[in-house]
Amino acid sequence: MDQKRELTSVDLVALTAELNGYKGAKVDKAYLYGDDLLRLKMRDFDRGRVELLIEVGDTKRAHVAAPEHVPAAPGRPPNFAKMLRNRLSGADFHEVRQHGFDRILEFEFRREDQDTTIVAELFGDGNIAVVDQNGEVVDSLDTVRLQSRTVAPGSQYGFPSSRVNPLELDYEGFAAKMRESDTDLVRTLATQLNFGGLYGEELCTQAGVEKTKDIDDAGEEEFRALYEASERLLDAIQAGDLDPRVYFEPGEGEDEDGKAARGQRVDVTPLALEERADLPSDAFDRFNDALDDYFTNLDTTEEEESGEAVSKPDFEQEIQKQKHIIKQQEQAIEDFEQQAEAEREKAELLYANYDLVDDILSTVQDARDAGHGWQEIAQTFEEAAGDVSGADAFAGINESEGTVRVQLDDHTIEVDPAWGVEKNADEHYKEAKRIEEKKEGARAAIENTREDLEAAKQRREEWEVEPEEAEEEEDRDIDWLSRSSIPIRKQEQWYERFRWFRTSDGFLVIGGRDADQNEELVKKYMDRYDRFFHAQAHGGPVTVLKTSEPSEPSKDIEVPESSKREAAQFAVCCSSVWKDGRGSGDAYMVSPDQVSKTPESGEYLEKGGFAIRGDRTYFRDLPAEWAVGISCEPHTRVLGGPIDAIVDDVETTIELEPGRYAQGDAAKRIYREFRERFADESFVRKVASPDEIQKYMPPGGSRIRD
Repeated sequence: MDQKRELTSVDLVALTAELNGYKGAKVDKAYLYGDDLLRLKMRDFDRGRVELLIEVGDTKRAHVAAPEHVPAAPGRPPNFAKMLRNRLSGADFHEVRQHGFDRILEFEFRREDQDTTIVAELFGDGNIAVVDQNGEVVDSLDTVRLQSRTVAPGSQYGFPSSRVNPLELDYEGFAAKMRESDTDLVRTLATQLNFGGLYGEELCTQAGVEKTKDIDDAGEEEFRALYEASERLLDAIQAGDLDPRVYFEPGEGEDEDGKAARGQRVDVTPLALEERADLPSDAFDRFNDALDDYFTNLDTTEEEESGEAVSKPDFEQEIQKQKHIIKQQEQAIEDFEQQAEAEREKAELLYANYDLVDDILSTVQDARDAGHGWQEIAQTFEEAAGDVSGADAFAGINESEGTVRVQLDDHTIEVDPAWGVEKNADEHYKEAKRIEEKKEGARAAIENTREDLEAAKQRREEWEVEPEEAEEEEDRDIDWLSRSSIPIRKQEQWYERFRWFRTSDGFLVIGGRDADQNEELVKKYMDRYDRFFHAQAHGGPVTVLKTSEPSEPSKDIEVPESSKREAAQFAVCCSSVWKDGRGSGDAYMVSPDQVSKTPESGEYLEKGGFAIRGDRTYFRDLPAEWAVGISCEPHTRVLGGPIDAIVDDVETTIELEPGRYAQGDAAKRIYREFRERFADESFVRKVASPDEIQKYMPPGGSRIRD
């Protein structure tokens, strides 16, 4: 029994619902293995690390994989992976959609500066296209240029023609599609209704109809039974009432536990199928887990187990293919040039033999007006050949088109006797112009193909570059401090106008810079499951630890103690504790529903101030310590915050404590220290100017810790 290598349309209906459970996960990095396996490494507050795999080669799949099932990081990332990293780093996974009932998934990611959709084509040759918020293709693994659709960088993404979607059919529509067929019941379900072979057979079995019955011999009873079976199957899948299974070939004998032996895995389905009842199977709680188990064991090789990269793609075949296309396009351009030149020559010959052609046209038109037939006219010209001027140039008629052929030099030219010489010549000039336009289109196409050829050559060169170390070491191995040139990669975020940092567990913490921002944070950005912090000392900022992004529904999740403590320390350092030169301070934490703008009776709240009601969680004797550093990957920027929170996200840090140097003077000292640490001084000037550093420092005087 052949192993399943591709997901079906029915499988994708079940899969999309489960994958949408990962909404809100943030993208960390993208990897491309060979030319057909994409991996998106994400993190989710509830689940932690999330690994999404999309494969579009001989095996076509999409699912979240357990970390231990993820292949080791490949060599240096190709341009496609680099582009995805730039567009998706820090983006939120918004949703996944199945396009109609087709084997196409659209993964949508949202970020403050731009939205990105990854379109995975899990049919035919397979493809992955990256599309911007306007529907324009940013890049794709393969370029598609067909009469029906185009998938190429710079063009609008073109979906293939939609097929019948059984999810949208009522009984009348279902029966009508069945009656249109000219084959048997199961093939009709598989092809016309798009259920595929296995589910076509399953529906026939569940409906109790003979699968091989010819459609002409079937009636309303069979159609109704099949429709009801399809509704039961699809309704169960859409409702999430699944029973995922991985099926095995029966083995010989018994295993060591005394159970019937099993062979290799052969199928994976979201439901237990009657068509697979004779096969041993394993049940799973989630379809995604079943897919992960199936495809991991289907594709595992000795190379993957030993951590080596996947086999080298056949770049030479792709390069030769593009060269062959270019050769064909060059020949087409040459043919267009010859055709256009021939049309211009015909027009010029008509003018050069104006009187002769005019005599022929006038004679033919007069004869037609007099009621003579085409054959009679042709016979008259043939009999007059050699005796009458112009008769020798007559070369025949096209009775169906109502035209006459004349022979001038080496060209046989078709002319309309009702038009006259000028209009006939003009039509040939127009045809020459039309062919010239086709030639220009072919020239544009050949440039696109040459770009594809260069891209294939570049992918070959990138593959042959020595691979880097293991995945977690990939970027850390770069010695940014000694690098002579560091690329600038900036990405502005919505929260950067506030004070902010990310905790060591990845939670965003934001604080107000003034009374107006304090008000804004509470009214606009604090959600019900966030955490509110404030220093016990006067004059501190409102500090909010976010458990969700502003565009996401708020989540009730457990926040690690380390993140709470870092947020509380942030609140202390940004308060009067630092300004007054004290070495430590206290802070408290409450839930958002304890924060109010309504003061107690007889009290008054200043702008930016809030009344706190109920019990508070206190953090005592938090040290007034801070760090400022520079991050080079994935984005180049200054970061500032509690030392433990930022040390792993930057290339180098400078630790601060309250001191006698004004904020601006201290920022200049930090800037000079960074310039000494980085070989690329111009990079420090562009990314970490004193003004930029000052934004990431506590208010008040500071000094660099020894």
